[in-house]
Amino acid sequence: MSKPSISTDVHAPINNASSEVRQIIQRVLEIEKERLDKNERSPVNDEILKIIKEAVQ
Repeated sequence: MSKPSISTDVHAPINNASSEVRQIIQRVLEIEKERLDKNERSPVNDEILKIIKEAVQ
C-alpha cells in the first residue's frame, strides 16, 4: 500500500473546497505574494477580512 505524497495531502483541503473558498484562498495568496515582492511587513488582517466579507455578501 503506497502512502500519498505530502504535497497531495497539503493541497487536498483546497482542492476539495467550494469554488467560493478557493476564490478567497487565491485572493489571499495574491495579497501575500504582493507583500513579499514589496518586502512589506505590515499586517494583512484588514485586507483578508475585506476579502471574506466581499465573498460572503
